[in-house]
Amino acid sequence: MADDRAGEPLGADIGSDDYALTRVPMAARYAWWSVAVQRFGQLSDLTQFMLGAALGYGMTFVDAFWALTLGTAILEVVAIFVGIAGQKEGLSTTVLGRWTGFGYYGSAVISFIVAVSLIGWFGIQNAVFAEGIHQLVGVLPVWLWSLMTGLAVTVIVIYGFLSMAWTAYITVPAFLFLAGYSVYAALSRHAVGELMTSAPPGPTLSIAAGATIVAGGYMIGAIISPDMTRFNRSTKDVVKQSIISITLGQYPIGLAGVLLAHAAQSDDIIHIVMSTSGALGVLILITATIKINDWNLYSSSLGFVNLMNTLTKRKLHRGFITLMIGTLGSILSALGILDRFVDFLTFLGVTIPALGGIMVVEYFILKRYRKDLEESRAQGVLPEKAENWNPAMVFSWIVASYLGFKLPWGIPSLNTLVLAGMLYYLMMKVLIVKNRKTDFRFRETRI
Repeated sequence: MADDRAGEPLGADIGSDDYALTRVPMAARYAWWSVAVQRFGQLSDLTQFMLGAALGYGMTFVDAFWALTLGTAILEVVAIFVGIAGQKEGLSTTVLGRWTGFGYYGSAVISFIVAVSLIGWFGIQNAVFAEGIHQLVGVLPVWLWSLMTGLAVTVIVIYGFLSMAWTAYITVPAFLFLAGYSVYAALSRHAVGELMTSAPPGPTLSIAAGATIVAGGYMIGAIISPDMTRFNRSTKDVVKQSIISITLGQYPIGLAGVLLAHAAQSDDIIHIVMSTSGALGVLILITATIKINDWNLYSSSLGFVNLMNTLTKRKLHRGFITLMIGTLGSILSALGILDRFVDFLTFLGVTIPALGGIMVVEYFILKRYRKDLEESRAQGVLPEKAENWNPAMVFSWIVASYLGFKLPWGIPSLNTLVLAGMLYYLMMKVLIVKNRKTDFRFRETRI
């Protein structure tokens, strides 16, 4: 094992580092469709069916369509702006955060929240994955399947973006074929025209509430877009990839979920799929889970690498970190411990949209570090300095996270994002005017 004191990150012989703390060079980037398949894979899963079923249970087909449209538009705007920043700089979300309002030590806090949140969801979804394997194959107990499935996904993620891309090429078409067959089988016994005009089987849900479900369901994925878009080659590629993958991920699967809810008069999509297709339903569960769960672990590994680098000044290889946290997540999944922390993980998740608002305002409007980023980008390195902390970011983040989800109107995740951006902008403008410096910065540290 290589030692970082000898010039190599700790664990440098394990898997791929995938430029965890550096810029992704243009030579290592991919065609837009390769990245789009991965983005689509994040959305084309049972969660999207469940989202559609939740809409269909409380809405007509037409109202659900408009809720999907509004929620999807919000997600695409956020994913595109944050994603463009990641593409231009070739940096992951947490590393880019050092120069987009969070500061050096602030980015460590963000890294902790993102990393802990996503490794928690990795373990929880791995338990679902293992339960599906157990139902299909049996033989071994669920806890042992949890270890095996968790470690299998860990191996995929250890080798980084390339192995995850090949996983997507296999699992995404498989999921679409299996799910499409299951939906066809379930809907063939009903007149689709009648389902499209029937009343919702459950309590009425407003279009605003439906859009909240849609936007909130993938907002974290939109905010951490730089983890993925740093592998895009151009701004145009980010726009194409985001619009096509998010639109295709939301509409066909989401609207199929709406029709299934109307057909079964239920929002229990797992029961619907399993009861109509048996072993096929389990295969759908497996192909759906594996593609989103590798990204949970991947982004978590990037967050932990930045966190450890900030706190210890040591560079840990991303493959090594992936092995450590993937093993831990698999063990916790096998023990069933993570199910007790769903509320905590959900709480962490509601704080993340505010970060997107701050990042967009800093990078595209205030631009305090744009010159530093551009000059260092030309040399293929990182800026030499960053703010230690940004008190304006901390205040905006906390206040927006609280108010955004307390307001009795609008879409909570969007409220949080917009409020954070506005508060951050106003506070920074006051400081800029007061100090008479357009590039006003808090105390900096050398990277």
